[in-house]
Amino acid sequence: QVQLVESGGGLVQAGGSLRLSCAASRSIISFFSMGWYRQAPGKQRELVAAIRSGGSTNYTDSVKGRFTISRDNAKNTVYLQMNSLKPEDTAVYYCNSFTGFQSYWGQGTQVTVSS
Repeated sequence: QVQLVESGGGLVQAGGSLRLSCAASRSIISFFSMGWYRQAPGKQRELVAAIRSGGSTNYTDSVKGRFTISRDNAKNTVYLQMNSLKPEDTAVYYCNSFTGFQSYWGQGTQVTVSS
């Protein structure tokens, strides 16, 4: 079992920045990947960014150049730095970990970007 706890969401004006954190209950070194997803009202959950155990990353097109995912294995934590936020980034953001066998989700953190 892995518990994931997100933090760092909130209300920000367009153009602002937020940093989300996802703390895992155990070591993430061996995890195949960790990622951030988001779900806006009335929409399906979508992958925002992911980082693999080797450090490679991928982003959905709409956040490329604005968001950065990173991991601190010593702290069992994954971060999502979000810059130049837009109203369309408003959503509940979820942390996900995939061990290679099982997927785990956090409870989500709300990000609201006002215009």
